[in-house]
Amino acid sequence: MINTGTTIVTFLMVFLIQRAQNKDALALHLKLNEIVAALEGASNRLIDVEDLSEPEIDALHKYYKRLIELARKDDNLTHTHSIEEAATRHGTKYKKKATDPKSNPR
Repeated sequence: MINTGTTIVTFLMVFLIQRAQNKDALALHLKLNEIVAALEGASNRLIDVEDLSEPEIDALHKYYKRLIELARKDDNLTHTHSIEEAATRHGTKYKKKATDPKSNPR
């Protein structure tokens, strides 16, 4: 009898804790969505990202890994805010450096 009661109480506690965590996680997602939506230049593809499928999230992860790689090569990290823009700027910088004799000491 005690074992059954303990099991039921444990199950209810786990249920209540998970419900509270889910509510907190949802509130956090909503706050982050608001920040992404409000920031000028932020990528709107991140709004409601938690509802994307696993392959879509993996694709976004790969994009941001690429952005990190490009950002590490930049002098100023605040100038790029999207994968597309980072790739374009990165390519433009290296074309300019290749044609600029000052930046290409030999």
